[in-house]
Amino acid sequence: MRDDALSSIIGNIYDCVLEPEGWGRVLAQLAQHLDAAYTTISLNDAVSTVGRMAAHSPWDVEQLRILNEEYGIEGVPGLNQVFRLPVDTAFATLTHMRETEFQASAFYQNWAKPQGLRDGVLVKFVHTNDRIGVMAAVTRASRPPVTAEEQRLMMLVSPHFRRAGLISDLLDHTRVAEMHYRASMDKLASAVLLLSGEGALIYANPVAESMLEQASPLALINRRITPENPTFRQAFQQAVASAANSDIDIEGRGIGIPLSMQGKAPAVAYVLPLAKGTARQSLRPATVAVFISTTTSSQPPPESVLVALFDLTPTEARIAQALAIGKSSTDVQIQMGISENTMKTHLSNVFKKTGTHRQADLLALVAGLAAPIT
Repeated sequence: MRDDALSSIIGNIYDCVLEPEGWGRVLAQLAQHLDAAYTTISLNDAVSTVGRMAAHSPWDVEQLRILNEEYGIEGVPGLNQVFRLPVDTAFATLTHMRETEFQASAFYQNWAKPQGLRDGVLVKFVHTNDRIGVMAAVTRASRPPVTAEEQRLMMLVSPHFRRAGLISDLLDHTRVAEMHYRASMDKLASAVLLLSGEGALIYANPVAESMLEQASPLALINRRITPENPTFRQAFQQAVASAANSDIDIEGRGIGIPLSMQGKAPAVAYVLPLAKGTARQSLRPATVAVFISTTTSSQPPPESVLVALFDLTPTEARIAQALAIGKSSTDVQIQMGISENTMKTHLSNVFKKTGTHRQADLLALVAGLAAPIT
């Protein structure tokens, strides 16, 4: 996919933060680029499985109801495995099972086949203590199975779906719909700051102004917003700069930047690019919006924190997190299905980027980062 096409999809994802009715259009755009019959996203409470948000590109609404209500996690081949995978990892049905095996399932015979469907690719874009989100693209029987390039595209947009969903949780959409976007920010219970690409403050709502007066968890120094905790300053500044520069450049960074000092209330910053778009343009001349969450809900998974702070790849972050909870490098290698040489390369990168030299150092580092946001 060309960069301009990918940028358009990502920009439209962020417009949905302010215009939730746009999700269907975004998913239709994604379905077109994936040559999919339809695409869907769902964000549910992890324990009760109550839906927080669901949307899909044009398709038979009754068939989607049957899929959700009559099949569930156990009834769709491979879906259970998706929930066990790390976030932002694509799962293509026919890549993980033989087509003859899939076609023998009741799900295929009774639901997929009658609609002329063949394959699907799913990505879990959120998995925290209180929520789980999955997006899926399903292909027609008239085309080949899902390709590696199509799986890569799903993984590329996954972090942006996550960020948009988390920021949406901080907005009162009823109030936003009733009022001008900028004016509505004054009424939000969450702290919101509008910044330039250099981090200069353009606007802060009353909740954010109160934070800045206390210089915690963010401070205003020379008109630039800076985290109180020095550990997180570089990651915060890079996330703001990337958001201002290009939606694509952000990728996995800045999804949730922890801000808290040890012993203080948890706080996480979520960064929203304000590139020209139908909804976000009303917030310009600011180029970046920062939403601050001060609850234990919506916290970024530890892997996302490691990606943001140390510029680890998602694979390196998963390895670092596994090592930090005491797993051996051999166990991690087997679990991830990678070769010994590949594992050594990832380990070398993890230690170099985090400034550690052995597993005990890494464990101490990750434990220290997790303390403020648990």
